[in-house]
Amino acid sequence: MLALLGFLTIIVLLVLIMSKKASPVVALIVVPTITAFVGGFGGEVGKFIIDGIKSIAPTGTMFIFAILFFGILTDAGTFEPIINKILKVVGKDPVKIAIGTAILAMLVHLDGSGAVTFLVTIPAMLPLYDALGMQRTTLATIAALSAGTMNILPWGGPTLRAASALEVSVTELFNPLLIAVIAGIGFVLFVAYRLGKKEKERIGNINDKNINVNREMNEEKSKLARPHLFLVNIATIVIAIGLLIMGKFPPAVIFMIAFAISLTINYPNVKDQRARVDAHAKAALMMASILFAAGAFIGVMKGSGIIKEMATVTVAIIPQSLGRFIPIITGVIAMPASLLFDPDSFYFGVMPVLAEAARGFGIDGINVGRAAILGQMTTGFPISPLTGSTFLLIGLTGVDLGEHQKKTIPYAFATTIVMLVVAFVIGAIKLS
Repeated sequence: MLALLGFLTIIVLLVLIMSKKASPVVALIVVPTITAFVGGFGGEVGKFIIDGIKSIAPTGTMFIFAILFFGILTDAGTFEPIINKILKVVGKDPVKIAIGTAILAMLVHLDGSGAVTFLVTIPAMLPLYDALGMQRTTLATIAALSAGTMNILPWGGPTLRAASALEVSVTELFNPLLIAVIAGIGFVLFVAYRLGKKEKERIGNINDKNINVNREMNEEKSKLARPHLFLVNIATIVIAIGLLIMGKFPPAVIFMIAFAISLTINYPNVKDQRARVDAHAKAALMMASILFAAGAFIGVMKGSGIIKEMATVTVAIIPQSLGRFIPIITGVIAMPASLLFDPDSFYFGVMPVLAEAARGFGIDGINVGRAAILGQMTTGFPISPLTGSTFLLIGLTGVDLGEHQKKTIPYAFATTIVMLVVAFVIGAIKLS
């Protein structure tokens, strides 16, 4: 009963969001609340939601101050020289820009953090996309695919969880997949090329005059610009991101302090400070509300035990006749499973059961683990409503969640399938 209720909840949530019948913040609050009452958890729904909000609070806080931090630096004109340099390198060719976006996101994601990847990539590339008239959904999709594929690396969360659950070393789990992951990276670059080509066809000829007009600094921007503080602002960004990568301080703390410093340095007048915060408050509040609503959703689904029941049922429905194909089945459902299970529930709940079932058919359970990390919360994490990074991505790009999912899910699923096929062909994943 609980498992069925869980699957219905996920389906209703995705339908409401992707069809735009309800805003994400409303759907993420109302749907799980109804689920809790229908499941007989009415008396505990408050506790579930509060627990969920607590779990998402650090991400929500980080997001609010990250938006304000980068907003202040944008107002100060910090990114203008950088964007101009990028324009000189990639020119006005949307194809080169799209590929450049993918490479940048992949390089940044070497630290394994989706939040850092999006916080670095999106603010750097978004003004360029806007200047050329490229769609923001294209930026969101390319960044998501790049970060998702790189999230399979040995120090990524999914791979570490899978290795821990199977009690094997990370290298034993990941190393045979290296060629498959490289194939996935190549496929993502191909997708970026195709998306860039479509943008080029849609935009048509781009001349210098149009771009100069779009990027012309008006009087209001000129008053806010602080070109003499460029090096100071860049140093603030580098230090903040460096601390993020080093993991010495919580991300929320880093951005709170970075925001306070950048605001004070660039706009020492208190009246100006209020004005700058007000200018970005709407975006910060809107996406923070979605994040905390997602916390309510996660809290109900985990606290009620619904996700655990969904895991049990998922394993039970696999017919005996398909037992030897469990690694392939796992690989196929891995990416879509990111919409249903958070990484802990999947890797410590679903995957061990699937691995044990595979062993019953004479298949080493590590094959299930390798198949799982090709999609579950790797290519699937930047489109899942169960991760804060998804909302960070769409918040920074200003893209609707439903639009992002509709455009990105097919490419993310295709990326997983490409890697799965390569892994099977080279023998990294075996059925015997």
